Amino acid sequence: MKILLFGKGGQLGWELQRSLAPLGEVVALDADSQDLCGDFTNLPGLAQAVRVVQPDVIVNAAAHTAVDKAESEPDLVRMINALAPSVLAEEAKKLGAWLVHYSTDYVFDGSGDQSWREEDRTAPLSVYGRTKRDGENLIALTDCKHLILRTSWVYAARGGNFAKTMLRLAGEREQLKIINDQIGAPTGAELLADVSAHAIRMVQARPELGGLYHCTAAGQTNWYEYARLVFELARKAGRELKLGEVLPISTNEYPTPAQRPLNSRLCCAKLEAAFGLRLPDWRVGVTRMLNEIL
Repeated sequence: MKILLFGKGGQLGWELQRSLAPLGEVVALDADSQDLCGDFTNLPGLAQAVRVVQPDVIVNAAAHTAVDKAESEPDLVRMINALAPSVLAEEAKKLGAWLVHYSTDYVFDGSGDQSWREEDRTAPLSVYGRTKRDGENLIALTDCKHLILRTSWVYAARGGNFAKTMLRLAGEREQLKIINDQIGAPTGAELLADVSAHAIRMVQARPELGGLYHCTAAGQTNWYEYARLVFELARKAGRELKLGEVLPISTNEYPTPAQRPLNSRLCCAKLEAAFGLRLPDWRVGVTRMLNEIL
């Protein structure tokens, strides 16, 4: 099996290079790759890269994920998050290859308190969310063989993440105010990568399993409780923190250019049933990540 991976330098792309390696030959590209185009602003170049490699599976871990910055550059974000994945889908269709693509809880409006299911109506609140929703739709329109995994609150030990930011701020400040009304599940890039590799193996034998799935760690939390766990584990590990007080605040008290969904719960029952998985509680991955970086 030959796999063409885009976005190799990101948190998920880095983990995918590890998880996909046992499946076959992996050709991994990034925006600055030299021999083949991995730049999602160069649509003809992307198509040519697929034609040269002739992969059995295309895995797209590239995206514009700067949610607030996206509000000021919608055309660029649409190209990266919607038009480029559409090009990959069209090329996958021509080859009879699979396309694996990642989407987000931001395709929903965050209303209510029930976990979102794959068939629920999308109503994104931001440029980022709209372009990710458009990417999903354009892929589906090509009718290529595809797996789309919606996820939330992705982190990894490599690169920046919420936990690292909290640790830095806790070493600098005596008080922090953290949002407590956005609910979701922190999901490790390592978990996503492992699920992806497992799913790719299965759809090779059972193509009817293709389609759209939700994939997050189990359980739920908010950013305030997430941060409190980070501080607790850091202190247990011997990290000295200047922080003395952590205060919960509402989203309205911390305005940002892009509106965030309050309810980012994603129901993963369809994924677990289809692929025979049991997704671990979010604390398992966060604890493991913190043990690695502390």
